[in-house]
Amino acid sequence: MAEARWYVVHTYSGYENKVKANIDKAIENRHLKEQILEVRVPMQEVVELKNGVQKATQKKLFPGYVMIHMIMNDDTWYVVRNTRGVTGFVGPGSKPVPLEDEEMESLGIRQEALVVDFKIGDTIIVLSGAWEGTVGMIQTVNEQKQHLSINVELFGRETRVELSFAEVKKMD
Repeated sequence: MAEARWYVVHTYSGYENKVKANIDKAIENRHLKEQILEVRVPMQEVVELKNGVQKATQKKLFPGYVMIHMIMNDDTWYVVRNTRGVTGFVGPGSKPVPLEDEEMESLGIRQEALVVDFKIGDTIIVLSGAWEGTVGMIQTVNEQKQHLSINVELFGRETRVELSFAEVKKMD
């Protein structure tokens, strides 16, 4: 399976959040969660002085651009490229160019690969969050997203819960 990389998409100015919402909706409708992992509109906090009052606001770091962490293939390219408000991928011609790890680190996004040996059927305990202390058996493992899912009993019914690798510990 190909590795997920970060790509930059050019949008109409002012449509960044709308494009993000449209891509998120397409991911859900087309079941592409395993291929398009994250969509971001990079923001930075800016302190403005208005009428003698300082106010912290969020400003777009790169107006007109949206960043997407995805596995590039024909399906994902088509979905993103044909999203309303998207004018194209950043790169020569129609060939998207992924960002380098150094470029991502300068934006504060780190690719920390957490190496774990979780597999389906292992018993784990939840270390933090709403399910802290819950013991469960792993049902699915997604190494790309660094998530796993377990079934927990909630109101007498089994319910699937998705957790990050950092929230759980394998039981011996």
